Amino acid sequence: MKKEDTITLDHGSGGRASHELVKSVFLPQFKNALLEGLDDSTVFEIGDQKFAFSTDSYTVDPIFFPGGDIGCLAVNGTVNDVTMRGAVPLFLSAGFIIEEGFPMADLNRIVASMKQAAEEAGVEIITGDTKVVNRGGVDKIFINTSGIGVIKGNTDISGKNAQVGDTILVSGTMGDHGVTILSKRGGLSFEAPVESDSAPLNGLVEEMMSISDQIHVMRDPTRGGLATSLNEIAIQSNVGIELFEDQIPLSESVLGACEILGLDPLYIANEGKLIAIVGPEDADKVLGCMKAHRYGGESAIIGSVVPEDRRRVFMKTGVGGTRIIDMLAGEQLPRIC
Repeated sequence: MKKEDTITLDHGSGGRASHELVKSVFLPQFKNALLEGLDDSTVFEIGDQKFAFSTDSYTVDPIFFPGGDIGCLAVNGTVNDVTMRGAVPLFLSAGFIIEEGFPMADLNRIVASMKQAAEEAGVEIITGDTKVVNRGGVDKIFINTSGIGVIKGNTDISGKNAQVGDTILVSGTMGDHGVTILSKRGGLSFEAPVESDSAPLNGLVEEMMSISDQIHVMRDPTRGGLATSLNEIAIQSNVGIELFEDQIPLSESVLGACEILGLDPLYIANEGKLIAIVGPEDADKVLGCMKAHRYGGESAIIGSVVPEDRRRVFMKTGVGGTRIIDMLAGEQLPRIC
């Protein structure tokens, strides 16, 4: 078969190949109004109440890494996907696919990590499923989590809501999770330690929303990183996005690793950071709120929404040039989450 007739690792990158797979295979078959929004979670109504619902599967390799493990990643990732629609996450499900021979001690460690993460986020895991497959049928353990949360009032936060003039903020340094996985997988070490940023962001978002009703878009830039997430928003909202290279927060470890390995930190995954697109009148106020929170101390304003170059992202570089920031074309690092 030709390459285009089979699934490749690129289809799991969260980038262009993933989007093409969704649009060519899944949307035509499952097409409905709720699915077509293509946000991190779907918003629906029952009576007068709005809810956000999301699901995700976690296949990270290695399953234990500095700053976390597959268990806390599965809880935090789904909590954050629900939270990015402005919802208060309430309940999760957890499904496990486990390889025969997997150490019981490791399973207990993962489940304890999930419990701790759920307690920190203030959610409960209320249903689940376990399957065991023959050796080699899965690599150690895969976890699926689904989550549901409630949306209060008339909140409408979505990738389609960016407006010209809005300010773009991020809640901290980019690429920490991806470089942590890469370093652990490849046995690399750096002078400055690096660890995953896996964290629940619902507490941070609750505080942001309590001081501003001008938060139009939120997104957690996981697979495909900051660049891919912003391209998705530019397409959904039919706007241009302008970034400023010297304002994007990056740690020394991430910068060093990317320089050595020839990677672009804008495309590297995060698991405890968010993008917020906010009305300009509230940008400084929201930034101050973010900086005061334990998961937003290195928050920064990195750009704005502009009328030109609609559906595209571009960046003013440190040397005064302009660089087009496209969506991730292929997989930089498989099984990142």
